[in-house]
Amino acid sequence: MIRDLVLTNSRIVLDDRIVDGTAYISKGRIVAVDDAPAHLPSATDCDGDYLIPGMVELHTDNLERHFTPRPKVHWHPAAAVMAHDAQMAAAGITTVCDAIACGDIDQGSDRVAYLGVLLSALEGAQSRGHLRADHRIHLRCEVSWSEVVATFENLVDDPLLSIVSVMDHSPGQRQFTRKDKYRDYYMGKFGLSAIEMDAFAAQQMEASARHSEPNRRAIAESCRRRGLVLASHDDATVAHIDEAKALGVYFSEFPTTLEAAEAAHRAELKVLMGAPNLVRGGSHSGNVSAASLAQAGCLDILSSDYVPISLVHAVFQLSRAPFGMPLFEAVAKVASVPASVVGLADRGVIEAGRRADLVRVHDTGDVPVIRAVWREGRQVA
Repeated sequence: MIRDLVLTNSRIVLDDRIVDGTAYISKGRIVAVDDAPAHLPSATDCDGDYLIPGMVELHTDNLERHFTPRPKVHWHPAAAVMAHDAQMAAAGITTVCDAIACGDIDQGSDRVAYLGVLLSALEGAQSRGHLRADHRIHLRCEVSWSEVVATFENLVDDPLLSIVSVMDHSPGQRQFTRKDKYRDYYMGKFGLSAIEMDAFAAQQMEASARHSEPNRRAIAESCRRRGLVLASHDDATVAHIDEAKALGVYFSEFPTTLEAAEAAHRAELKVLMGAPNLVRGGSHSGNVSAASLAQAGCLDILSSDYVPISLVHAVFQLSRAPFGMPLFEAVAKVASVPASVVGLADRGVIEAGRRADLVRVHDTGDVPVIRAVWREGRQVA
């Protein structure tokens, strides 16, 4: 049984303000938040650190990085899942939607070959209680891949499936509007010569022209029938947002231009950007920066993407110059807003009745330090 927990002398980040006081937890739930210290011998003194809700991650590629730590190296899938999970929990992320590729631009990709292996390992570890965070599945559907619809339909009724995103990584559009960036990225990734790169790019453009539109529509319709959360990916134009809205998309992941992000807001779609983009000060693909979207009021959700610890770092960065965002508003972008997008009404806010998913954070004035993490009242990091 989870014991009662009292966290006192903490700066508790609520949904609309910060209070100095105490959080009381029982049976995995928050039972009260008080603006006074507790004098119970069993209380944990938080030394004035912040107490924020456990963060909710909607798109992380971190699991695949643990499974394939080097090219052609495949780690034991259960061990990869547990290593990934421990890293997420240590970063203060208590709910994780693991982004797993359903299809790839490389027809012989390991992502395609090992999709079932990763899903089985993740579900097995979760069902056995081996994981610290609460994990769900985010299927990243590469719509230019000829087999994506058939593969997706075999997985669509998985009970852990929470998010489906549709994407097209062919050159000249979306993430790679700049073809020079596309060439640099894939020549480096695959070790291609200039001639091989030309052939690869032509192949991708042909596959996109043939498959992307019908596959995107088929997957969107399947999600609509089942009530699944659908996301668009790398929107670059107003036309992309119009298409997303027509398909029933809930949120726009990583829009590549300010124009697309503003259009998403007008269409009442949430905008998700990568925390590494914010922390680094720009996009590695040469697209719009998360900072620009934050300053334009078009940033709703942050994702750790490929660096788990970037999520809490970005939150505190938003609370400092040049942004000066209230900390509770920045925290909402990694907790209450992503939780609401995927229908998780039991978490994301520190208040009575919610899950006791909590993170104790020490603000150094630079990189914040996570000192403890609780999931449903049980310390997991």
